[in-house]
Amino acid sequence: QGKTMATAESCTGGYLAHLITSIPGSSSVFKGSVLSYANEIKENILHVSSDDLQTYGAVSQQVVEAMAVNVREKFNTDFALATSGIAGPDGGSPEKPVGTVWIAVATPDGVRSECFHFGNAGGRLRVVYRSAVRAYNMLRQYLQNR
Repeated sequence: QGKTMATAESCTGGYLAHLITSIPGSSSVFKGSVLSYANEIKENILHVSSDDLQTYGAVSQQVVEAMAVNVREKFNTDFALATSGIAGPDGGSPEKPVGTVWIAVATPDGVRSECFHFGNAGGRLRVVYRSAVRAYNMLRQYLQNR
């Protein structure tokens, strides 16, 4: 359909980009990704507000929505996915336990985000995998409902 997408990834570490580039012909859809594991990359490359990072933390609705909106704009795409979360086994807190992941989808209609709690059973890779599946499912649902 001539539509394009990009990703901005933190906790998924490039897995969203890996999944789509594994599909033959994906170069006609996928423009690229920013792997923003460090907050300084979120700020300097994706233009996430340092105030939002300090106030809400990297794993938050505000940050993941900014990541999605800004990577969509930076890569001039129709759609963008963004992830930020705590894959574990360390880094969790009572407010944001291991397995907490925020996912956002930026579209021509705006941005939508959701928080998921995947837990820590199965380790880091399970959190990454489940995050990627949910992210692509969110995009699929948007496309089906438009």
